[in-house]
Amino acid sequence: MNQLRLPMSLEELIPESHLVRVVNSAIERMNIDPLVQRYKGGGTSSYHPKMMLKVLVYAYTQKVYSSRQIAKALRENINFMWLSGNNKPDFRTINRFRSSVIREVVNEVFTSVLELLIQEGYVRLENYFLDGTKIEANANKYTWVWGKTTRKNKEKLQGKIKELLEKIEKANEEEDAQYGDSDLDGLRAEGPMDSKKLEEKIRELDERLARKGKDRELTKAAKTLKGDYLPRLQKYEDQEEKLKGRNSYSKTDEDATFMRMKEDHMRNGQLKPGYNVQIGTENQFVVGYSIHQNRTDTGCLIPHLEQVKEQLGQLPKNVIADSGYGSEENYEYLEAQGVGAYVKYSNFHLEQKRSFKKDAFRVENFPYDEEHDEFICPAGQRLKFVRTGRHTTENGYRTERRFYECKDCEGCPLKARCTRSQGNRCIRVSFRLNELKQAAAQKLLSEEGLKLRSQRTTEPESVFGRIKNNWSFRRFMLRGLDKVRTEWGLLSIAHNLAKLATT
Repeated sequence: MNQLRLPMSLEELIPESHLVRVVNSAIERMNIDPLVQRYKGGGTSSYHPKMMLKVLVYAYTQKVYSSRQIAKALRENINFMWLSGNNKPDFRTINRFRSSVIREVVNEVFTSVLELLIQEGYVRLENYFLDGTKIEANANKYTWVWGKTTRKNKEKLQGKIKELLEKIEKANEEEDAQYGDSDLDGLRAEGPMDSKKLEEKIRELDERLARKGKDRELTKAAKTLKGDYLPRLQKYEDQEEKLKGRNSYSKTDEDATFMRMKEDHMRNGQLKPGYNVQIGTENQFVVGYSIHQNRTDTGCLIPHLEQVKEQLGQLPKNVIADSGYGSEENYEYLEAQGVGAYVKYSNFHLEQKRSFKKDAFRVENFPYDEEHDEFICPAGQRLKFVRTGRHTTENGYRTERRFYECKDCEGCPLKARCTRSQGNRCIRVSFRLNELKQAAAQKLLSEEGLKLRSQRTTEPESVFGRIKNNWSFRRFMLRGLDKVRTEWGLLSIAHNLAKLATT
């Protein structure tokens, strides 16, 4: 037991094709100047950022995400000891490096990995397979703040404030009628009341009460405004600022939004705080990623591709995605950018069925009289244009829908099959969206489209399968949008290098 069993060099214990060697070699070849430049030198001795980056990336490939567990592996695991040159930074140093240093340059490091993959010929930026998944945030499941409840409570409170100020004004008018002019004018609320206006009303009330002297009712009202209404109004305004148009957020991670997850262990559809993770892959390498607070995928396509364009300086030749991304806004964007859009829409598969094409009661199958701008229903009645509806999306895109309505469906023998409405049949049509759908369908049904659609099911899904199932990453370790983006960036880098080791 006292004899030295290990070889003098750890190099002899690590196989030539081991993943740790691939990580070491790849990061040595990468351009990590943005990371090194963050260190100005001087002060106490520090660990080299290249070594710290190698340790973090390799740790993520080994399902080790905790800074304490990484620090332990540096003391006990031969691969970690060889990779770090037998350096042993503690968990605080590792966590500080990941949360502060890497956070500023994770996009540059990820881009360096992509440049390496492009040089090796693994990525050509031709076919970009886009998909998303929701991952739970590191937040308490029951510390929610709902946007609808906040708005409702704020409106009720504003009503109470207005009622109290009107009560003070009414008392002032009665006093003015009985004793003459009073100096308590102008307290009645005008328009929506916010915290700044309320503070001004309270200040005016205090000044006038000081001049008038003791008044039990007015003193009680001032105390209610200052001690109860003002703090509550400030709280609701603070919540609205944190919501930023979202429907909810968690008090323990204010950037997380409550979403419906696939992992529903209670089987009750419980909403959990999480983030919408979007990735784009080519040859099962992660080419682009982005983190969103949006619950749906539709509004994530444009911000995601804009980020990819900023990182790589160009967009891929083709974008392939499922029906969650099929919208007028997204089709218009891809067309404007000159990108081939192999993106399905919600009814794409349904439209290919014979039963759909034979269903005369579907809006898509209604004959259209272009000369008179009218649709003709199966009973031969004409649906005339009645109004135009407009909607602005979260990204600022304005859509337009035209509404057509039948003049009289009463007594029609086909009404029960045509509509469930008690009134007349009304349809909503977007001619521009229909045009974009037809163009998308032609691409999807082409020989190239069929090939890319079949390939899409094995592209991003395999990446999510490795990260979520093989690497057991189903919940973020860090809190906040920036730190979560850093964590997923490290995961993407780790996946690409692990994929490179087996290619």
